[in-house]
Amino acid sequence: MTKMNLGERLKTLFIGKSRDLSDKKLFHHTSLIAVFAWVALGANGISSSCYGPEAAWGALKNHYYLGIFVAIASVITIYILTASYSQIIEAFPAGGGGYVVASKLLHPNAGVVAGCALIIDYVLTIAVSVASGVDALFSLLPPHWQTYKLASAVVGVILLTVLNLRGVKESVVVCLPIFAVFVLTHVFVIIYGLVTHVAGMSGVVGATVNEVNTSQSEIGLMAMLFLLLRAYSQGAGTYTGIEGVSNAMLMLREPRVETGKRTMRYIALSLSIVVAGLLISYLVWQVGEPVPGKTLNAVLFERMTADWPGRTGWIFVMVTLASEAALLLIAAQAGFMGGPQVLANMALDRWFPTRFATLSDRFVTQNGVVLMGAAALGVIVFTGGSMALLVLFYSINVFITFSLSQLGMVRHWWNQRGGVEAWKKKLGVNGIGFALSFFILVSLSVIKLREGGWITLLGTGVLIGIAFVIRRHYRHTHKVLRRLDELIEAAELSGSSLEREKDFSTEIVPKFDRKAKTAVVMVNGFNGLGLHTLLGIMRMFPGVFRNFVFVQVGIVDAGNFKGASELHNLQSHADKEIQRYVTYMRHHGYYAEGVTAVGIDVVAEVIELAPRIMERFPQAVFFGGQLVFPQETFLTRWLHNYAVFALQRKFYQQGFPFLILPIRV
Repeated sequence: MTKMNLGERLKTLFIGKSRDLSDKKLFHHTSLIAVFAWVALGANGISSSCYGPEAAWGALKNHYYLGIFVAIASVITIYILTASYSQIIEAFPAGGGGYVVASKLLHPNAGVVAGCALIIDYVLTIAVSVASGVDALFSLLPPHWQTYKLASAVVGVILLTVLNLRGVKESVVVCLPIFAVFVLTHVFVIIYGLVTHVAGMSGVVGATVNEVNTSQSEIGLMAMLFLLLRAYSQGAGTYTGIEGVSNAMLMLREPRVETGKRTMRYIALSLSIVVAGLLISYLVWQVGEPVPGKTLNAVLFERMTADWPGRTGWIFVMVTLASEAALLLIAAQAGFMGGPQVLANMALDRWFPTRFATLSDRFVTQNGVVLMGAAALGVIVFTGGSMALLVLFYSINVFITFSLSQLGMVRHWWNQRGGVEAWKKKLGVNGIGFALSFFILVSLSVIKLREGGWITLLGTGVLIGIAFVIRRHYRHTHKVLRRLDELIEAAELSGSSLEREKDFSTEIVPKFDRKAKTAVVMVNGFNGLGLHTLLGIMRMFPGVFRNFVFVQVGIVDAGNFKGASELHNLQSHADKEIQRYVTYMRHHGYYAEGVTAVGIDVVAEVIELAPRIMERFPQAVFFGGQLVFPQETFLTRWLHNYAVFALQRKFYQQGFPFLILPIRV
């Protein structure tokens, strides 16, 4: 057993041991049942009750009885968006959410807008959740502790990043008891508030009617409607977690569609109860504006427990606020789960570097997790952890994605009219979802743009521009590689001519000579790059090598990590491609073999295969081809993995010969 160095031991301690790809229960172990998905994905929505209702309440500007209408509108919005996204889950069971829906049903350019908007929103989800959690925690502490809030938020983001590098399910299991305490304490707050004020509920209705009449006479009907619209829009952060399930379908237990729809029902029910319940609780307990250094929920809980005996009230407030702080940290899970998944999907389509689709040995999109954590850390430091600024940046982007997703589904049902049962009903659901999402988007843009929302839109625009630059580079590279692929046709014609000249009805395998010079060629499919490398070896070393071994590693990434059947297909594809090289070389009179493996890292898999190959072929020399661009830039270094250089370093340490053949493009 290989002894681990210090870095590997630290990695195992904090992130965990590598998972075994051959484990038949791997997908079962790494997937989420509906309850776990509710915790991981629903926490983002339900935890927004810690700042969403507060933002809406503050926007009412002392017209607090109008909060009843905001509560009703919030519940209706939650259920409309939930129904709309349940249909997206049915139509796109492989996940991808707004990015995939907009790309396939509208246009790839619409998809990149939706995807980039969602990535920025997920970064802000992490930042807002952590900052709000710190605010809730520091509501329990003396005022002079406030100077440590920013440092605490920074530590929170770092810890969550490390936790997510361990794996999704592991991070959720830790969060489950916290989620349960939050739900139980907040449901108790709502029920207690309603029961203790049940006798005065008729007075609340009357006071609401009086508030409407008074507001109309004091500020006018249009001003009152604008006030309601502003309050409703300010609380729009409440709805940002609803799309999370559709983005993270690949993380759900089979049957995924049923698990996803059940998770959506859990989210809708819990979110609507807590949000509407808290708004009504603010009203019946006559909570005004928050006290400096305390959240509005902290003020509510303290007022509610003021006459409880002994220290029971203080203990309840402490437990409830601690659960809020912890759940808000859990809510950042939505950003760490959804953000890397969107990045991976866009990377597979070459909008972002392909490394964002690769998996770590814990089967986590590690690069995406690190990027989301680093970006959220930057946002928190930039804003000083101020919730006032972060909430300004928040919410707009997610409704860009909502609107494009719903519009795409409307187009889908219209194109399927007559061919799908109940298509009118389905179109109506997504049509209402689109109208509502677009209305909120316009409202937020008008209200928040000058207040700071433009910063979010600017960041999204920059990210979209970067995506188009990356896509253009990959398309140019693809065109160059297609020119190399002309060798495939030449190779197949060569093989056909040999078959006509010789009788291959019974394949003649050239004699195996263990002591003969052997060329071990790294390939990635039967393509121009591999053939160019092979022909380069034969040109540079004419008559030297009599044995040829072709090595291909099928890479498990976010695109094919979907189940055991997908891994079987990946292995079968690698075997088929490698056999084409073997057949080609045997037709030319050389002994040839193929070696394949499936894994998450080319370098690690080849290093594991190399000793076995050297034992069978003692005179082996390893070869790898590498594209050489006319001008090497930061972009080419960032967008291409240069795995052969990493292989060469590893082989050097083991004393195995490895040659890199440059292929100029």
